[in-house]
Amino acid sequence: MSALGWVLADENHAERLLALTGITPDELRARLGERGVLAAVLEFVLGHEPDLLACATALGVEPQALAAAHAKLAGDGNTADWGA
Repeated sequence: MSALGWVLADENHAERLLALTGITPDELRARLGERGVLAAVLEFVLGHEPDLLACATALGVEPQALAAAHAKLAGDGNTADWGA
């Protein structure tokens, strides 16, 4: 959940997340606790190394911790179905 806060704290990151996923702000708020949504947010962060490093630094964790959290949340390797 902290990674989502990091993404949403920056307007450019937030807009890019919404654009890439097609999810609306209201839908994101409604689905915040869903495992797949959290996995997809981490996948978004992991998908761009400068963001990964900046997020890890901001959260005070190693980048590998974010990758491990993603793997745990994604479980079978699938990420969120952002659709309905």
